[in-house]
Amino acid sequence: QVQLVESGGGLVQAGGSLRLSCAASGRTFSRGWFRQAPGKEREFVAAIKWSGGSTYYADSVKGRFTISRDNAKNTMYLQMNSLKPEDTAVYYCAAGSAYRIATTTNEYNYWGQGTQVTVSS
Repeated sequence: QVQLVESGGGLVQAGGSLRLSCAASGRTFSRGWFRQAPGKEREFVAAIKWSGGSTYYADSVKGRFTISRDNAKNTMYLQMNSLKPEDTAVYYCAAGSAYRIATTTNEYNYWGQGTQVTVSS
């Protein structure tokens, strides 16, 4: 059983930045970030293949968000720049055993508790 602990959410003005962290207790091959706004389905944000570090982004965040990892700390990050009000959501980190970039919720076995990101206009 892998446990994921997230941190780093908060309130920021439009144009600002935040960095989310997701520390894992075990080994997984794929990790990603998703978000869920009120009344909407959970949507893919970014993913990273743990071995090799290949990354993939949703079009809505490409060029503004950066996903990265620290192998020694077994921690994944999401650097979010140029934030917009429409980025407001609960952000979840996810981990899975797929040895590839995974972009759908059913490809992940483990989920963090979620952290709120609110961007004011």
